[in-house]
Amino acid sequence: MKLVVNVDGGARGNPGPAAAAAVAADEAGEVVGERSAYIGAATNNVAEYRALLLGLELARELGASEVEVINDSELVARQIGGEYKVKHAGLKPLFVEAMRELRQFDSWAVRAVRREHNERADELVNEALDEFQSGRAG
Repeated sequence: MKLVVNVDGGARGNPGPAAAAAVAADEAGEVVGERSAYIGAATNNVAEYRALLLGLELARELGASEVEVINDSELVARQIGGEYKVKHAGLKPLFVEAMRELRQFDSWAVRAVRREHNERADELVNEALDEFQSGRAG
């Protein structure tokens, strides 16, 4: 079974409070699962990698053998695709883990889209951050 997983990660401040989210859909576009998580203080790039990992975990739990990951991070998509080297020490272990997870699928792809084409995942990131910040303030 193939799933398309939209993922997004974001930090308020860079670094700052960060969250990751994933929305999995079947090939017909029907959403079959959503997940978001507050991940603590992180940079935007770390949050994007954590979102990728969250999406892969969700796809695996839903029984996917093939996965297409869509995110709005050109950096992550190009690093995973081998076009860019991973130079930042904080991203290297996340990259290695992501590649290990991707290899568990029969086939996979990671591609970047413009932020407006990744709306639901972006909403989930902001909901997780809002929830954390309102709990922290109260």
